Amino acid sequence: MLRLRRRQIRAAVCGTLAIDLGRPMFEGLGRFIHQRRKPLLVLTLLFAVLAGAYGVGVFGDMKPGGFEDPGSESRKAARLAEQAFPQRAPDAVIVYRDDDRTVDDASFRDAVVKRMESLPKSEVTGYAHFWMTKMPEQVSRDRHATYVAMNLRGSDDNGKEESYKAIKDKLAVPGLTTLRGGPVPTGHQAGDEIGKDLGMAEGLSFPVLFILLVVVFGGLAAASLPLVVGGLSILGSMAVLRVIAQITDVSVFAMSLVTVLGLAVAIDYGLLIVSRYREELERGHAGEEALARTVATAGRTVVISGITVAVALAGMTFFPFGFLKSMAYGGVAAVVLSVFFSLIALPAALAVMGQKVNALSLRRKKAAAPTGQGAWYRLAHGLMRRPAVVGLGTLAVLLALALPFLRIEFGANDARQLPNSAEGRKVHNTLERDFDSDAAKSIDALLTLKGAATSKEQGAALQAYAEKLGSTKGAKGAQITGATGRTARVSVTFEGTAVSTEARDLVNRLKDVPAPPGAKVYLGGETAVFDDTLDALGGVLPWMLLYIAVATYILLFLSFGSVLLPLKAIAMNLLSLSATFGVLVWLFQDGHLQDVLRFDPTGSIEPNMPIMLFALIFGLSMDYEVFLVSRIREQYDLLGDPTAAVATGLQSIGRLIASAALLMIVPLAAMATSGVLTMKLFGVGMVIAILLDVAVVRILLVPAVMKLMGRAGWWAPGPLARFYTKYGIKETDGVPAASESPERVPVAG
Repeated sequence: MLRLRRRQIRAAVCGTLAIDLGRPMFEGLGRFIHQRRKPLLVLTLLFAVLAGAYGVGVFGDMKPGGFEDPGSESRKAARLAEQAFPQRAPDAVIVYRDDDRTVDDASFRDAVVKRMESLPKSEVTGYAHFWMTKMPEQVSRDRHATYVAMNLRGSDDNGKEESYKAIKDKLAVPGLTTLRGGPVPTGHQAGDEIGKDLGMAEGLSFPVLFILLVVVFGGLAAASLPLVVGGLSILGSMAVLRVIAQITDVSVFAMSLVTVLGLAVAIDYGLLIVSRYREELERGHAGEEALARTVATAGRTVVISGITVAVALAGMTFFPFGFLKSMAYGGVAAVVLSVFFSLIALPAALAVMGQKVNALSLRRKKAAAPTGQGAWYRLAHGLMRRPAVVGLGTLAVLLALALPFLRIEFGANDARQLPNSAEGRKVHNTLERDFDSDAAKSIDALLTLKGAATSKEQGAALQAYAEKLGSTKGAKGAQITGATGRTARVSVTFEGTAVSTEARDLVNRLKDVPAPPGAKVYLGGETAVFDDTLDALGGVLPWMLLYIAVATYILLFLSFGSVLLPLKAIAMNLLSLSATFGVLVWLFQDGHLQDVLRFDPTGSIEPNMPIMLFALIFGLSMDYEVFLVSRIREQYDLLGDPTAAVATGLQSIGRLIASAALLMIVPLAAMATSGVLTMKLFGVGMVIAILLDVAVVRILLVPAVMKLMGRAGWWAPGPLARFYTKYGIKETDGVPAASESPERVPVAG
């Protein structure tokens, strides 16, 4: 008994020491904010005005595309082709139709030809129409329509889009139906569609979120604060993205992440801060003391959660693709600003409001459920009575959902990502329905030679090389399609779709064909681009995963003080992610529920999307893990009983986590209504991930697994335990909550 008492006293002293060493910075920040609350709010208002005025111009500075590796072999081939030859793969495809006249009518021909000749050469590097090529593939089966394949000036997608915007209104021919499609117009139209969808998503989200926040907080005053933080985060992120856009290319898709993540994460953090402040008021603290305690506890949780999410999102910068880098820029900006305003502006507003944070209450005040009571407490104990059954059952469900992920097929973005009402989609549908084949499809070998391409010696070598390429397994044939200076092009034709597995295998076989003596070969074309994209993703992905795993483990150890719980959290996240991807394959690749979700399945998933979703979902899942297990850690420090710690921790934070998840789902569900397939997949994927993570993993699996782990879950070797005691980031102030018995003594973990 004496030995046990000594252990209790030693644990209490160590726990208090950890608190005293961990709290001063955040507690001091809380006191500083209270003392400078009005100037800080004035500065916040000034920031909002300036950021909004500057950031609104970001839409004009962002670029489409960003799905290719700029340093790849296929991109080098594209640059060579741009300099030496008219491109075989068109940047734009313009369809002209007349219901009365056919392409054989001279007036039809003259109208189209004159329109092409009038286009500025400063924007259009070349075009090919039926009356020039005489190719029957360029005429519809009923001969009432034709298309012009057009190449635009620009060394990359961004430059080509600028050229397209300069001529897009000049392409229409009076008397003919004109449809603008192809890669560049489709990307431009996708950007416009996303802008409209974002505006609609914001318009739908804010009123619904406010109503839900009123329900969660039971009052209008408290409900408005997280929304204000979300608005500040979005405005600030827009300004940050515009600054970055002056330095490097930023994808237009980044704004979708900023809007959703800035709003959702800010609401999560605002919910945690405001809830904790109201708890402190209920405990009898007021003014500077209440705010200092709030920032010293919930503020620290917000910081460690924000760092965890930002670290995961920053992993996307490992990849060479502009799309993923842009998502990282926007996501990190949104999270960091959400943390900043939740830690500075929100406490300043609370300091000004004081007890008025509970003003405009719409429901009667209810006393908190005593320890040992409450729905969340009973749920936790119910789950922990049969932890093995709960754990294995939950595991079986997640593994079953993950099975479709094993057969994922990757495919490139095309016009099918747009709604049927978009011009680019209409062009795609028209070519598929009314025309016979894609005349421009090929794998192009671009060669730099040691001599003149038109010389007899080099011509013979090129012809021999073309014959070898044409006889490669999977190729229909090959021919020399360009020769100028020391550059030549050999085009290989094949059956099937450009991004099929068979086409990619052909690219790799073509790479093994020996080049002519002294020549350097770069393979280009849609298939080569797609193959290089997958190779780049596969080469970088392991390093990104290692970085996220190591960084997350360190952060979670500092938050939990355990060597096993971070491993448990990472394993659960991977399981939850696999289940999410499995459901997405079942939905979007296989086409289930396509009528309900209103999309046309493409039979594949764009490969950048799983990477982005992985980084985002992993970070947000850890966000909820920090919320939950930090509170359990707090209870474990107070009670010394792992089972009671889980039950009381879930009782104190369960409702807040469920509310935060529900609030985060609202803007994501609004995003899922987008007409652009990429954005729809993003919104649906995030909603599924949050539902699985909160309802299945955090609420069901975490209590069961922590029960099975018992005290071992909190174990750390001596040196690491002492390190955590001194430097750990914990949400505890050493004072039992109002619902806790005062005689409880901290017990060593």
